[in-house]
Amino acid sequence: MSSIAFGTAAVLPERPATRLRVTTRGRRVLLVLASVPLAAGIAFGVLSGGSALASNDATSTATFETITVVPGDSLWSIASKVAPNEDPRVVIDEISDLNMLAGSTLQVGDELAVPAQYSN
Repeated sequence: MSSIAFGTAAVLPERPATRLRVTTRGRRVLLVLASVPLAAGIAFGVLSGGSALASNDATSTATFETITVVPGDSLWSIASKVAPNEDPRVVIDEISDLNMLAGSTLQVGDELAVPAQYSN
């Protein structure tokens, strides 16, 4: 049987741990590298966001009148009052869209916008 012996020359001495130091110049370089994507994002937003304002189309404005909900009112009764010659379902849809109503419940004292085409 053979044995292997290691002498002190074969073992490497332990190196002291070195600490990473960032110089002032290195900090500036890191700051520039970190800010490049931010600057690119801002530049992209500025250049692409302005195209929405380039339209020369005329915008239509919605005209409406408001009515106050009184006790006993429902959307059906209001639609029947403001447009007696129209289908109440169509009028209810337009009132709901204009007022962004989620359901058909109304509270007394609510102000409802009614399209001007149905007002007298």
